[in-house]
This record gives sequence, C-alpha cells and structure tokens, in this order.
Amino acid sequence: MNRRRPYPEPMLWMLFSSGGMVAALMVPILLFLFGIAFPLDLLSPPDHSHLLAILRNWITRLVLFGLCALCLFHWAHRFRFTLYDGLQLKRYGVPIVIICYGGAIVGTVIAAALLLSI
Repeated sequence: MNRRRPYPEPMLWMLFSSGGMVAALMVPILLFLFGIAFPLDLLSPPDHSHLLAILRNWITRLVLFGLCALCLFHWAHRFRFTLYDGLQLKRYGVPIVIICYGGAIVGTVIAAALLLSI
C-alpha cells in the first residue's frame, strides 16, 4: 500500500487566507483608532486604566493573539511566494520556508509571551 506523507500546504493556505481576511478587516480599524483618531483628538481616547482593564480580559488577549498570529502567517506565505515566483529563488526553497515560517512562529511565540505578561 502506498502511503503518502501529509503535506502542510493546505494548512498554510488556510492560515494565509484567514490572515489576509483578519488583516484586511481588523488592522485598518486599529491603525485608524490608535494611529490617527486618538492622537489627533478626533475621538476621545480611553484612559490608561480602561485600556489596561480591557487588555487584562482573556477574550481580548485571545483576539489580539489571533490577530498577530494570523497576520504573521499571512506575511510568511506571501513573502515566501514573492521570493519563489517574483525573484525566482525556488532553488533556495528549504531555507526560505524555514526563515519565513520560522519567523512567523517566533513572532507568534513573542506575541503570546507579551500578551501573557500583561
């Protein structure tokens, strides 16, 4: 019987697409609020104690962790295929995969550590 090894490509495409959706929907809102609206006093910013109380909620931490992890894996997959197809570096496939997805994993672990330290 011929058994094939499972290939992680479908899982990586799933992380890419869900990361793209999250990045397209959530990141612009957060950038607008914390990068434009609050600093320019277009909206009244929440005080520090209120933001800290929100960040100490486990649901908020879980959402921020998901946002960071999915955006990092979206970047890794897009950057990998940019190097493969755009720059024609397919001969360096293994190091590119290790650097891209390893960077996403390291960034995800750092995000988890930072969110758990709040």
